[in-house]
Amino acid sequence: MTTKRLLSTLLAAVLVSLGGHALASPLVVSSYDMLNGYTGSYQYWDDSYSGSGSTTTNGAPLSGGKGDLTDGVVATSNWFVTEAPAGPGPYVGWLNINPLIHFHFGAPVTINTISFSFDDADGAGGVSTPLSVVIGGITYGMADPAGSAPFQFDVSGLSLTVSDLDITINRRNAWVFVSEIAFDGVTGDGSVPEPGSLALLGLGLAGLALLKRKQR
Repeated sequence: MTTKRLLSTLLAAVLVSLGGHALASPLVVSSYDMLNGYTGSYQYWDDSYSGSGSTTTNGAPLSGGKGDLTDGVVATSNWFVTEAPAGPGPYVGWLNINPLIHFHFGAPVTINTISFSFDDADGAGGVSTPLSVVIGGITYGMADPAGSAPFQFDVSGLSLTVSDLDITINRRNAWVFVSEIAFDGVTGDGSVPEPGSLALLGLGLAGLALLKRKQR
């Protein structure tokens, strides 16, 4: 068998083994529905929300769009720095409620990891780390991290295949502050390359390299 034919056969076998698989990557949210944020010392509304509903009214129902929670902007400072003086800021804040957010993806996706960017002001202004998040009906508790800096809370290993997903954030104190919620996974059936398939590719390429050296 010639080197070229061997290479073609090897590649065909690997493609069959990997057929239909996709590597995990960030998922795009088509829209989310929720109640708008609230005002306190400043306003903590979802200022950039693109759907229907008033973005300048406390607790107004928002639907059919997306905004601050999925714009890729993660706050690196506490609310009293990023939201002051009054005006648009990266956080959405809810007072004395556990916000429920309905996420829509527009097509089936398999979610592996959800990353939440929260503020943890250690009680300053009534803003603290949430107690937990509820994802698709399952509760994931959250420890209060050391210090008072904003932090990211990841829930991984989910393997949730959905087109829509409900998430509730359970507050610990009066306020919940969120700057971003990001999803990682794959579209479609959620398959990812199996370790055996990747090993097959590595072994095959190594064998091909050895054969070419012997033919020289």
